[in-house]
Amino acid sequence: MTKWISTLALVAVAWSATVAAEGVGSPGDQRHPHILVLLVDDMGYGDPGCYNSASKIPTPHIDSLAREGMRFTNAHAPGPLCHPSRYGLLTGRYPFRTDVGAWPRQPLIEEGRMTIASLLQSHGYRTGMVGKWHLGFHERGYDQPWRGGPVDRGFDEFFGIRASTDIPPYFYLRGDRAVEPPTERIADHQSAGWSPIQGAFWRGGDIAPNLKLADVLPRFADESIATIKAHGNRPAEPPLFLYVALPAPHTPWLPSEAFEGRSGAGMYGDFMMMVDHEIGRLLAALDEAGMADDALVIFTSDNGPVWYPVDVERFGHDSAGGLRGMKGDAWEAGHRMPFLVRWPGRVEPGSVSRQVISFTDLLATFAAILDVELPTVAGEDSFNVLPVLLGEQPDDQPIRPPVVVPALTGMLSIRSGSWKLIEGLGSGGFSQPRRVEPEPGGPTGQLYHLDDDPAETKNLWLKQPEIRDRLLAELNQIRTAGRSRPE
Repeated sequence: MTKWISTLALVAVAWSATVAAEGVGSPGDQRHPHILVLLVDDMGYGDPGCYNSASKIPTPHIDSLAREGMRFTNAHAPGPLCHPSRYGLLTGRYPFRTDVGAWPRQPLIEEGRMTIASLLQSHGYRTGMVGKWHLGFHERGYDQPWRGGPVDRGFDEFFGIRASTDIPPYFYLRGDRAVEPPTERIADHQSAGWSPIQGAFWRGGDIAPNLKLADVLPRFADESIATIKAHGNRPAEPPLFLYVALPAPHTPWLPSEAFEGRSGAGMYGDFMMMVDHEIGRLLAALDEAGMADDALVIFTSDNGPVWYPVDVERFGHDSAGGLRGMKGDAWEAGHRMPFLVRWPGRVEPGSVSRQVISFTDLLATFAAILDVELPTVAGEDSFNVLPVLLGEQPDDQPIRPPVVVPALTGMLSIRSGSWKLIEGLGSGGFSQPRRVEPEPGGPTGQLYHLDDDPAETKNLWLKQPEIRDRLLAELNQIRTAGRSRPE
């Protein structure tokens, strides 16, 4: 492993040196757009109105991105949970290729591995991150630097939190230092009338004296707006890349008084309305800074919602938008995400793409925008979708090979066009049944044709053996080869 990390580091240094020698993307170069990636947390495919006309949650600012840009209907998170999804988004590599469960003990992104931030940084971008990291640090005490995090993986600036706002310890980081150590304690908390992992749920533990969980979402919006304003006041600066990872509507659901009772989906819907409001503030800041016309804005969610059938029944709101399952699952609601792209003058307003893509594709797409080639050891599962954004790739011509996604239990699914195969039975995640033992002579996995059966109700495993065997072979190839992007 040490040898592999050293090789990655040497490649990254050599590649950056080549960029510098060629003078590509030098400071002040405005040929490339500002890039704003907005990642919300645990929002369902059916929450925004632009994806679900029957949504009980008003989302006018998110919907405006759909009107002004491209709406993807088959965009997939690299994993149906917070940390694997973020790993794939930043690295262009499927998260099942590493031990994502190690995040509480060490950084998940090894030193020297290219990220979307380090790629853009090496081409003259000012890079900033605000929000939830959830990809691990070297934790050696609150009076010591927290290494292996954003500022060591391509970001010039970082303000945020270690993980979710329901996972202690709770404290802010700026750069690689704790702003204030978590010297106080907060007790466990749950909400009556909801499951144990819904509502105003958080785990008890250490908390910084001046951190209030209800203030985290607006604080991150404020920090992001300050970054945008500061950059807009310096027009001679290089382009800005800002990654905003809001920790909501993930639990705890803590809508401010202004949003309480305003949605038709309970405290979850109220909190989602607050998220949309903060997104609106960020978009307004881009306008006010004079950056919106030169900005590529990408909006999505890291994984599906925590929303049960009983919640659909009592509120009449389907957070999954007709898809099956929820967060953690191999089923579509676990990882098929709203994905919106606005880029004035480049992406056609009101356009829709049915292309099957993955968050891992951001790295190769950003490289294409920069007009550079990715090194072989970077973005092993990343494919350039820029032709889709520019309207040059028809929907009936796949822009990339099949997309692979792991469930909570590690059970893999593969999506190829309209076909989807899951290598086991059950959800593989939070939905019941999680695991199902095959019956004699019965199917050992799941096969669905999603154009005909988007809710994954008709298992065709035994009826379509040729398609099943082809997808199993493709899945095994992608799993064992270590990469899906050609060398």
